[in-house]
Amino acid sequence: TLRIHHVVPPFPQSIHGKFHILFAHARQLHLTLHLLLRRGPSYDVYFVDQLSTCIPFLRTFGKTRVVFYCHFPDKLLANGEFVEGRFANIKGGVLKRLYQIPMDWVEELTTRQADIILANSKFTSRVFQTYFRSIPRVPRIVYPGINVSAYEAAVDLSDPDIVQVLSDRPTLLSLNRFEKKKNVALALAAFAQMKTGTTRLVIGGGYDHRLEDNIQTLAALVSAAELHFLTFNIVTPTSSNTPIPTFKCQHTEPDVLFVLNFTTGQRSALLTSSSTLCLLYTPANEHFGIVPVEGMLCGLPVLACDSGGPTESVLDSPERTSWLCWPDAAVWADALSKIVALSKEEREALSERAKSQAKTLFGMESMARGIEDALQEASALGPVEGLSGFIFIFATLLALGMAILVLI
Repeated sequence: TLRIHHVVPPFPQSIHGKFHILFAHARQLHLTLHLLLRRGPSYDVYFVDQLSTCIPFLRTFGKTRVVFYCHFPDKLLANGEFVEGRFANIKGGVLKRLYQIPMDWVEELTTRQADIILANSKFTSRVFQTYFRSIPRVPRIVYPGINVSAYEAAVDLSDPDIVQVLSDRPTLLSLNRFEKKKNVALALAAFAQMKTGTTRLVIGGGYDHRLEDNIQTLAALVSAAELHFLTFNIVTPTSSNTPIPTFKCQHTEPDVLFVLNFTTGQRSALLTSSSTLCLLYTPANEHFGIVPVEGMLCGLPVLACDSGGPTESVLDSPERTSWLCWPDAAVWADALSKIVALSKEEREALSERAKSQAKTLFGMESMARGIEDALQEASALGPVEGLSGFIFIFATLLALGMAILVLI
């Protein structure tokens, strides 16, 4: 059992939904200060995840090596919807862009101080090399791991939450947050084009009634269902306090079932149900995407976009585990028709290949080996010597100060 110490920061996550990045830096530096000043055991190496601000401080004052696990450059997430090689949507006005300049500088400046840099996918690594040009190193790939045993546990079919979502009808499944960028509308449009017989679509995902994006995305999906003359219903787990939006949707056997904030049990039941025929993963240029791996682990064919992380996690050929397609409703509808028409023998063979792929490359053991190798290598470098880190610390604090001045 690991001991976890939670240090409560004095800073909020944001102010009126703004300045998330600045406060993230401040919260991490507060934690770093607590770590460096307290009297306790020394550490062989620090493992830093996602936010790199603390790295020069840990190396300079802690005299300790750092392994950094990079998910995706914040400079790209903050600037808009990223499509490899360009931005599909540039967000923010002049003030935000001025504020972002020192934030981007801090990110690149502090990341280059890491002794070893890891990335969660080849896609992220390529983007890293393109946009962090001052860092000559190529991040090594360590894919996120998945707890295989969590998907092998027996499902309680009498659980009211599970009864709520399961059906004997042939089921297509989409699991993603209710956010516009996840493009769940693609799944609904493709389903509407190929729908035959009693086939249904289950759309499950995280939903926060306080977030305008979530509200608008669900409303748009409901409107799309109505436009295609599809019946629908919206449900939440019995333990959920999430208010269900008011729509005329009281159908006991709907064509489309929206599951807001599904439970672990509901997810497992849907992924492992014999009536579930396919998992649809709609985001384009996803940095990695753990959901397709979950689908493969449960032996499901996966239909995903032909970009980003899914091009690494699923196999479109030669020994197919999934389908990678351009995000077009007609193209997806055609692929869905082929998946639904798979024979029992074809489906069983695909299921075995998918499970093997998921367990071999994306199990917790594989991730643990990759991280352990990096930690051992960094620790073997010995204590950090010299005072060059003070230059990076000064530059980091200067950049953060510039960002604050822009806001004043």
